[in-house]
Amino acid sequence: MFTLDELHSAVSLVRTVMPPTPERPWPLLGRRVGAEVWVKHENHAPTGAFKVRGGIVYLDRLKRERPHVPGLVTATRGNHGQSLAFASARQAVPITILVPRGNSVEKNAAMEAFGGKLIEHGDDFQAAREEAIRLANAQNLEMVPSFCRDLILGVATYAFELFTSAPDLKTLYVPIGLGSGICGCILVRDLLGLKTEIVGVQSTEAASYARSLEAGRIVSTATSNTRADGMATRIPDAEAFAIIQRGVTRIVEVTDDEIADAIRAYWTDTHNLAEGAGAAALAALIQERDEQAGCKVGVVLSGGNIDLNLFRDWVLGE
Repeated sequence: MFTLDELHSAVSLVRTVMPPTPERPWPLLGRRVGAEVWVKHENHAPTGAFKVRGGIVYLDRLKRERPHVPGLVTATRGNHGQSLAFASARQAVPITILVPRGNSVEKNAAMEAFGGKLIEHGDDFQAAREEAIRLANAQNLEMVPSFCRDLILGVATYAFELFTSAPDLKTLYVPIGLGSGICGCILVRDLLGLKTEIVGVQSTEAASYARSLEAGRIVSTATSNTRADGMATRIPDAEAFAIIQRGVTRIVEVTDDEIADAIRAYWTDTHNLAEGAGAAALAALIQERDEQAGCKVGVVLSGGNIDLNLFRDWVLGE
């Protein structure tokens, strides 16, 4: 999908906008699971999540190669939309963002604050995505998918940062939404010639990639009723699945209760706040702690954008 030279160029570009996010071992997490645990803190990115990197790279190419595009449109549950709103504002390109009804109140507010025009449509991401495609055709806008080369190249820069700081990880746990983050990790690992096993993580309530990996073909799910909205994907992307299929060791499924436990663990052990998808990798590591005992492992804290009301209800049980 991209070369090592192209990756280095993307790293340089992203660093003109944001510093590298931290990757560090946390002793209390290590004690919790009996391993050396390195956390990649994408919750420290400017939008609070890893996807901002993809928006930066996407808008840079658009401004250079397609400067007369009248505007963008996309669909999201939040972090993808924040990424594009952030990057579009820097390049003075208008963007319309479709979200499903009942979407995160605080993520919606953030997308608007970054400069996006927000439209609520449908009951889930797929319905919002279909409306975004319709608007793109009707208004001559560029439809930005959730998975494409420039987005993957952008988010792959976090994997480069992590693997160059900790190249000897035995295993890296990565949450899967539509697949950009884990595909970036797979591609960078392979470009750097590393042996790290990459383990995908999905919710038991939205396990479309796990079902697809088992079947050896694309399998959709009827629902995606997880509180970890960043992983609420019913229909896998075919290109993402092809990369995941050949590059992951396995996919671990975690429950919403396990994710809530991992959010609490992040807070007590590191004083970092994680959203549901952001805590999923740690939930999977805790589930597999016996297999990883004594090893050096990594987890991607992909984002920290959790609504206060959801945090109180789901994580604190108030």
